[in-house]
Amino acid sequence: MEVSSRPTLPRRAGFRESSWWKPPKSSARCASIWWNWRSRTRWKSRYISKNKVSTTDPDSTYATKGGTPARLGYYDNYLVDNHSCVIVGVQATAARMSQETVAAQDMIARFARWQGREPRSVAADATYGNGEFLQWLLERDITPYMRTRDSVPRKNSPFYGPERFTYLPESNGYRCPAGQQLNYGGRNARNRTYAYIGTRKRCGACSQKAQCTNGEFRYLAIPMHELARQRARDLANTLGFASAQRERKKVEALFAELKNQIGLRRLRLRRMKFVREQFFLAAAAQNIKRLVRFLSQGPRPRLAVTT
Repeated sequence: MEVSSRPTLPRRAGFRESSWWKPPKSSARCASIWWNWRSRTRWKSRYISKNKVSTTDPDSTYATKGGTPARLGYYDNYLVDNHSCVIVGVQATAARMSQETVAAQDMIARFARWQGREPRSVAADATYGNGEFLQWLLERDITPYMRTRDSVPRKNSPFYGPERFTYLPESNGYRCPAGQQLNYGGRNARNRTYAYIGTRKRCGACSQKAQCTNGEFRYLAIPMHELARQRARDLANTLGFASAQRERKKVEALFAELKNQIGLRRLRLRRMKFVREQFFLAAAAQNIKRLVRFLSQGPRPRLAVTT
């Protein structure tokens, strides 16, 4: 969830932000002034896009989500129990996608210390489906019901994808669809992938080269946490995944309630420590509403036992 704050842009010395002034049409001098005014306007847009810093709330982050205009704000992260719809974890982070998985790990770890056990499964959207977070869940035996974040070239490539290749654990290599082997070529630390490379001799005479690569040989990049990613892909085709995704709508309903009923579209206080307090108080109010509804139901009548 994104909550915005009200920033103030820093001004450059000697720069006017008046938008009402227009240059006269018949003056060469005014034409040069108009060009200077336009160049300063372009400098202003570049300053906003590169620095993205607020002088009144430095902890807020300039970001956008869902195609909306970019603005300064924070992200509110919830960990919700699907059965009772009770919020069991709250985390305030900067408005960056990379911080959402970090917040999820912190909330799950706190829940495990509180309950003395790990949750059985976690349902989330594709934003959380990166290799590091899926590996973190795999190490704790938590079932991930989320789609993986595959790269755009992998989705739109006309060539064979990594799923068409078979891993050979005895030689640490891959077998291509034509039966040729790709040898291990090292690790790419920047992209966090393992490289498996074919040879010109094997790929040059292959009958399926047109469907495999447009280069002299095939280069296969496998993510470091491919085992955890493949586990998530296999779970995406199960009935449990479909059920977990339907239950996940409860989290979106809580965010809608937070904005529309509680009115937390804008923050009342600035800086991260005060934003964290506002998010915790709002989550406590939402849990109290569910507690009142649960207590107002009263005890359920017992069914008569017949013999």
